[in-house]
Amino acid sequence: MTTLQLLVDGIALGAAYALVAAGFVLTLNASRAVNFAHGDVVMAGGFLSVTLAGALPVPGIVLLPIVLAMMAGFGVALGAIAYLPLRGRPVVSVFVGTIALGIVLQNAATAWFGAAPRAGPSLLGGGVIDLGGLRLGRQAIGVIAVAALVYLGLHLLLSHTQLGRRLRASAQDPAMAAALGIPVTAMTALAFALSAALAGAAGLLLSNSFFVTPTEGGNLMLKAYIAATIGGWGRLHGAALGALAIGLFETVVAAQFSAVIAEALMYAALLGVLFFRPSGLFGEQVGNRA
Repeated sequence: MTTLQLLVDGIALGAAYALVAAGFVLTLNASRAVNFAHGDVVMAGGFLSVTLAGALPVPGIVLLPIVLAMMAGFGVALGAIAYLPLRGRPVVSVFVGTIALGIVLQNAATAWFGAAPRAGPSLLGGGVIDLGGLRLGRQAIGVIAVAALVYLGLHLLLSHTQLGRRLRASAQDPAMAAALGIPVTAMTALAFALSAALAGAAGLLLSNSFFVTPTEGGNLMLKAYIAATIGGWGRLHGAALGALAIGLFETVVAAQFSAVIAEALMYAALLGVLFFRPSGLFGEQVGNRA
């Protein structure tokens, strides 16, 4: 495998992780609590992609809008069950509620699909793209392109629309936003919808190359948590950059040594970041959420 191929694969993995991390930060900012079920929501998006691919034998790029829409609805339901009834209680109540929901999702997926890994649809079909003698996987190129477009759409929504400004205001100061007439509860539901839609997109992108199993949610949750820590707690773009770094690190180190060593070194690097830069490489953006 050439260096360029290795870098492309690492960027593709990091791009999918970036969607996971962005969704994690959205609910973190909106609820001020960690959604421990977020990795299992990504897993649910992966199994939804597998199910849709079985019913509609079309490329994953065609299924993507359906996955986004269905997962957004699932996100609204998740927020209504695991956050809104508990938001006036201690934060630990939300933690426990999302952990319980994640366990429910894991067991439901195991009962419905079984424990064996399942492969999701490819985005653009298999094969490689030949660029002047360089052979790059179509799936990796497709993952990078789709993840970039989805993330760009999220950025434009949050930064250049009235709805996005209301969403950010609700995350930054819910009391002031409510005083200004912004429907904070509706904005919180929207944050959960966007978070789950991003998780669903990531589940689709990861399911073809890395398969999907009912128990992978915990690992994905850790990757999102680490990306948010590296990028600066609450920073959307910082988390995305942290996720890209994780994907590149995992791919390059695993190719040189092994996946086990890559995992161990990644957590060692995290400890180093926490020791030297406890607020993350880009600093925590206090008071300016989303």
